[in-house]
Amino acid sequence: MAHAVTYSEFGGPEVLTLSEIEVPAPGPGQVGVRVTAAGVNPIDHKLRAGLRPSATISKPRRVGNDGAGVVTAVGADVDGFRVGDEVVVFGASGVYATDIVVTPDKLTPLPAGVSPAVGAALGIPVATAYQSLRSLDVGPADTLLLHGGSGSVGQAAIQFARLRGAAVIATASEARSDRVRDLGATPVGYGDGLADRVRAAAPQGVTVALDCAGTGEALDVSLELVGDRSRIATIVRGADAAGLGIRAFSGGSPEPLTEQQVAWRAEAIPVAAALLAAGAFRVELGPELPLAEAAEAHRLVAAHTPGKITLLP
Repeated sequence: MAHAVTYSEFGGPEVLTLSEIEVPAPGPGQVGVRVTAAGVNPIDHKLRAGLRPSATISKPRRVGNDGAGVVTAVGADVDGFRVGDEVVVFGASGVYATDIVVTPDKLTPLPAGVSPAVGAALGIPVATAYQSLRSLDVGPADTLLLHGGSGSVGQAAIQFARLRGAAVIATASEARSDRVRDLGATPVGYGDGLADRVRAAAPQGVTVALDCAGTGEALDVSLELVGDRSRIATIVRGADAAGLGIRAFSGGSPEPLTEQQVAWRAEAIPVAAALLAAGAFRVELGPELPLAEAAEAHRLVAAHTPGKITLLP
């Protein structure tokens, strides 16, 4: 038997259960993967808690979209993957498990020397950061104001923005400012006087802003400092974006991602994997817990624990 984390009602972390399931077998056009690490994302606990709208639960619901693993079986009509290949999983369903079945488009080869935990840490944070910067057309002429620079999305956004030639001013707590600085951004502390601190750090002005924090301060300062509202975006306060005249990429937005934005998110994973292989991209890992401790992992991610939290089946 295999195992998977499920829940049958919305609620706190305690509703998560480790359940026995049949080992899934891939059909035509599918790949079987033994999961070696599953990435824990904020959206996981928000969906479980009912903080983000989702369908009524009619049967036990699986959890998780990101992971890494080893190919165990390949169905008919699948090219490019063989049994034993190490892979990154992105955009799949129910990845908090020992074994899953996915389509090949959800898989990217895991570079040699990259740990499963790092591979599992890519997924949603890397895809969101990459797509957001592509959508905002961030380039060498820009100074990006990034709110929430020390989180997983923020750290990826700093690196992608710097690779695209932009200067980055990123908000962070004092305890996390060194991490932001090490990735190539100028850290500024949030709180009273933020706009003035950003002006001092970027006397040339700020041309684009990305909110990964979701605070009123982040939105207010972005609106104050960036003249073109089409170059302000949030990944957290999507429900408020239209009323403010800014853009939203998920984060509760009623507007779905465009086909191009979905394509950029998929493109981000092999791009980040290649950068990892070249030593040009970094991931900060946080606690690693057994699959049976998924509830504790959700408590940690809700508490904004530093680093990417992963489950190891």
